[in-house]
Amino acid sequence: MSAAGGVKDETILEVRDLRTHFFLRRGVVKAVDGVSFTLRRGEVLGLVGESGCGKSVTALSLMRLLPKGGARAIGGEVLLDGTDILTLGDSQMREIRGRKISMILQDPQTSLNPVFTVGDQLRESIFRRAGGRTAQIMREAVAALRRVDIAAPEQRIGQYPHQMSGGMKQRVVGAIVMSGEPEVLIADEPTTALDVTIQLQYLKLLQRLQRETGMAILFITHDFGVVARLCDRVAVMYAGRIVECGPVQEVFEHPSHPYTQALIASVPAMTGPIGRLTTIEGQPPSLMDLSAGCRFEPRCRHAEARCREAYPPPVGVGPDHTADCWRLQPA
Repeated sequence: MSAAGGVKDETILEVRDLRTHFFLRRGVVKAVDGVSFTLRRGEVLGLVGESGCGKSVTALSLMRLLPKGGARAIGGEVLLDGTDILTLGDSQMREIRGRKISMILQDPQTSLNPVFTVGDQLRESIFRRAGGRTAQIMREAVAALRRVDIAAPEQRIGQYPHQMSGGMKQRVVGAIVMSGEPEVLIADEPTTALDVTIQLQYLKLLQRLQRETGMAILFITHDFGVVARLCDRVAVMYAGRIVECGPVQEVFEHPSHPYTQALIASVPAMTGPIGRLTTIEGQPPSLMDLSAGCRFEPRCRHAEARCREAYPPPVGVGPDHTADCWRLQPA
């Protein structure tokens, strides 16, 4: 479980019925289609699900960084400290982005400009937040690199991204993000490009920064091991919807949605006899042609006729634990 002590009841981010669609010539892709969740101050919320379920599009929607053209949020609310950021103008959003809410992307190579030194990019972030004299900004930049455990920051600050390893670049991105002192951090699979030993170091770094600052973290991942180590709560996403959400230990010990049960069952056991790996039969539905019913119904061994007719409302199955499944509805 997370070491993020001091989790408070105060909600810092509330997402209500968020809908983000891609309007293409071939049709409308409903990448995010009714996502709702809350994130509390000092909390780490894990967002898990298979590729293509809408996790990253959800994160980009929260940051207002959707690709220009066909993608746009067509409904819902994203309340950051009570303000619906979907209604803000671009200039207002620029004031919030980086200061109150920031994001770490999964590939640091796409986040850092290859023609500027690490110091240039870090100093720009610090100057935009607080201004100040060049010497003071330089001292803050060196301190920011030291804070994320980069050795010899005085030398590293003059290097270019290509002169650093993947793990080092991901720490630099973390330093840039943390220089804005955000209240909410979205981490979109930040350990995907790192090897196992560096992953563990990076997770410990995030835990330490979270404890020191009290920021809330939305951590997007495929790895249930990462969720168990880092997160306080977990939300399971499938085909554009969150199908189950609750405390990590509660969800792991009592998974209630058939998709969550299948995901956890597919994780190989490290002890006991070696048997055949559990798989989830079938394929996720096309986000261009979604039925009115439960999106997991074609792959669910418990499916009934009503599962095809309407989407199930969320049901409370434990303390702060909900799941969307007709089988859980009271008789």
